[in-house]
Amino acid sequence: MEHAAEHGTEYGAEHRTEHATTPDGIRIAYQVRGAGAPLVLLAGQANNHHWWDGVRDDFHAVRSTVTLDYRGTGASDKPDRPYSTEGFARDVIAVLDELGVDRADVYGTSMGGRVAQQLAARHPERVGALVLGCSSPGGPHGVARDNDVRRSLAQPEPAAARQALLELMYTPDWLADHPGPHRTLGDPGMPAHARRHHLAASNRHDAWDLLPGIGAPTLVVHGTDDRLNPTANAPLLADRIPGARLHLIPGARHAYFEEFRALASPLVLDFLTTARPA
Repeated sequence: MEHAAEHGTEYGAEHRTEHATTPDGIRIAYQVRGAGAPLVLLAGQANNHHWWDGVRDDFHAVRSTVTLDYRGTGASDKPDRPYSTEGFARDVIAVLDELGVDRADVYGTSMGGRVAQQLAARHPERVGALVLGCSSPGGPHGVARDNDVRRSLAQPEPAAARQALLELMYTPDWLADHPGPHRTLGDPGMPAHARRHHLAASNRHDAWDLLPGIGAPTLVVHGTDDRLNPTANAPLLADRIPGARLHLIPGARHAYFEEFRALASPLVLDFLTTARPA
């Protein structure tokens, strides 16, 4: 833990990207900011650490934050091979090992919530408290988005598909006041093969049988108006994970953590402050 203690005093110096190497030889970029006990922030599908730019500083009064660029995104390697949420979880472990952090709290949103489920279930000794935002158990038990949403995202005109995604992420009022840039719409530098592998990893995720084994104190957060990842998935997760708490944010869409940050960030921080391991 000497390495962890050293980082604990120096986390706040500046925002820089470093790399950890996974057991299969992939270099994973990670970023550390703030000071205090580490909080791992996990982004959505086909996104890098910039997903958190709008809210990351909300946690730095009391926490350091650790983000990473998933394999296939950002400054990480982009191998053309199958990806999985379980594999992304192993990449997080490689980053924690590089930092010398034995255990960290984890906050995952969207696909990041799926990765966080894998982390908490398969590496319980490395996860303190767990927050699952706008996520799903996946598999046959998960509630899939409806066909209208699928069609809107599959439009052949890129600008129309992008606008459809924006409207699934944010409310019209928010978009009117926040013209962008929006950091939650995907990593523009991803190669096509990495986008396909990310989509496949998210689609193949099925943690249903793993969820009852999660022992970390867990908070499930979701917007009531989320159609990208339907709100019905939230009570499924909360009911399946022993002792989990559920909080629904009225009127929020998929990017609740950014648009409703004034509510969501204090909610998460309060949970992390009061949660106690089983």
